[in-house]
Amino acid sequence: MTFDWPTLLPLIFAGLMGLAILIYVILDGFDLGIGILFAAAEDAEQDTMIAAIGPFWDANETWLVLAVGLLLVAFPLAHGVILTALYIPVFVLLVGLILRGVAFDFRAKVPTELKHRWNRIFFLGSVIASLAQGYMLGVYVLGLDVGLGGMAFGALVAFCLAAAYAAMGAAWVIYKTEGDLQRKAVRWLRTALVLTALGMAAVSLATPFASPRIFDKWFVWPSMLYLSPLPILSALLFLWLWRQTFHLPRPDDRHSLTPFLTLAAIFALGFAGLAWSFYPFVVPDRLTIWQAASAPESLAIILVGTVVVLPVIIFYSFYAYRVFGGKATDLTYD
Repeated sequence: MTFDWPTLLPLIFAGLMGLAILIYVILDGFDLGIGILFAAAEDAEQDTMIAAIGPFWDANETWLVLAVGLLLVAFPLAHGVILTALYIPVFVLLVGLILRGVAFDFRAKVPTELKHRWNRIFFLGSVIASLAQGYMLGVYVLGLDVGLGGMAFGALVAFCLAAAYAAMGAAWVIYKTEGDLQRKAVRWLRTALVLTALGMAAVSLATPFASPRIFDKWFVWPSMLYLSPLPILSALLFLWLWRQTFHLPRPDDRHSLTPFLTLAAIFALGFAGLAWSFYPFVVPDRLTIWQAASAPESLAIILVGTVVVLPVIIFYSFYAYRVFGGKATDLTYD
């Protein structure tokens, strides 16, 4: 393959879109995970958990908007095919995100006796959004198969992703809180890690057998040798993090961010495996990156806009996390 400008532009946008999706899954993953963990938290703990995500809420979801926007403008053919096949789960995802957003604001403004209702809606919206994202990923992995097998695999991935988000949420609570809630979050993390590891193992084993193309990319020599660090490193990180949960929280609060960073690394490794499995397709087994891409002239113009917008998003995200770093303070509604 010659990497001239028309060939390179679609690759650049595929990389940018993949990066935006990965950052969204990591950052908004802990938002969604904390919403899922609402079911196991008490009232005062829920307020502290909301305070732990409140300053970062909008910055995290910006990455989803960027990813969908890049898909629409850079790969319009893929956008049409994917959203047509996933119309219902996309609608369910939007319902979940709307419920979360409404509950996030209303729980702070309604009378105290009604706050429980909006807490439950926040939990429900988080679960719906997480399951919808996982289902869409599962169906996408199987080439947008919406048959019975595709739906079953989508359900498996949905529960796996929800457990992974819960683990991310617990890890973020460990970092942002202290005292009894921090200790409880360690127990949440331990449980979620088991479910996440089992789910990722099941999905990793099922995916190559569900797609002959993916099987050939992973289980042919010497690809097996080159790709072996991905599952090996993921397994080692899972085991190491599991052991660390028995030493957390530490009296001086050292390494409170370690669980979150470790899970982010696991997510990145899993994403790298998925990227290798799909390449060079943007719609599995249907459209390659180049077949689905816009005209080179259009991509060049879009790239100029991306070069301007992306640094702003990155700066805003870093600034928000820097300004609101440290432990979450008590939430007040004055």
